[in-house]
Amino acid sequence: MRRCPDNRSGCIEERRVSHEIETRRYVMPSGIEIAADVGGAPSRPAVILMHGGGQTRHSWGGAMRELLRQGYHVINFDARGHGDSSWAPDADYSLTTMANDLRAIIATLPSPPALVGASMGGATSLYACGDAAAKGETLAAALVVVDIVPRVDRKGAEKIAAFMGAHTNGFATLEDASDAVAAYNAHRPRPKDPSGLMKNLRRHADGRLYWHWDPAFVTRASRAEPPQMATLLLEAAGRVRVPTLLVRGMQSDIVSEEGVEEFRRHLQGLEVYDVVGAGHMVAGDRNDAFNEGVIGFLRRHLPEA
Repeated sequence: MRRCPDNRSGCIEERRVSHEIETRRYVMPSGIEIAADVGGAPSRPAVILMHGGGQTRHSWGGAMRELLRQGYHVINFDARGHGDSSWAPDADYSLTTMANDLRAIIATLPSPPALVGASMGGATSLYACGDAAAKGETLAAALVVVDIVPRVDRKGAEKIAAFMGAHTNGFATLEDASDAVAAYNAHRPRPKDPSGLMKNLRRHADGRLYWHWDPAFVTRASRAEPPQMATLLLEAAGRVRVPTLLVRGMQSDIVSEEGVEEFRRHLQGLEVYDVVGAGHMVAGDRNDAFNEGVIGFLRRHLPEA
């Protein structure tokens, strides 16, 4: 990892964006740059937020603000190939590589943080914790996985993949992109002002709007297929010994009751917090209930905040 001129490990640049939150770029050993919003006193217990596939760090906006109000030091980053982070030149978006990115960010902290990961971010953090445990290391003080289990519902996963693989030619207007999101999230009220969606879009030289993620993230076989992913994550779950919470959206089409029970059998002491009225995008659907469950869990396991 590179250092800032004042020797703050891992950061190559900072831009003040508010009194509490600043944007940093972490440089991975591979040269990939990871964009992150960072806030709170570095001396406080740390929480790292990891978004889901196809999302950005902005999906954690409400949760990050609440964690800061509760006194935590928060790092909220865009995964490689997403948002403002670099695309991988070799299209390596494998679980192991994303876990290595996470480890590199954790290495900049003085003590193990709590990890909060949604979907892909949850899978990454679970795998990273299990891999560290296999090496006799403790990567995290606590783990929260949001609407993800080792063996996900195949139909739900296929629905997400279909959405991400569609519209490869981009959108002519912001309204067109908003139409696509509204069709996918039919259970959510459509925002009257779609301008917030621009955080997830990039305007290319042809004038059209494209999703922020690297298309190779969707199309390349470097990512584990679901059966392989389940095996990797179940093995990891069997090694994890830190307090772990599964936050489940009760309207989720990704997490089934069978998937939860299998997860329980492999991870000792797994806690489950159900959010009524939420689908797979739990924090977006019910941010109030999400914050209540996660912060209650963190207070028990990071009590210094």
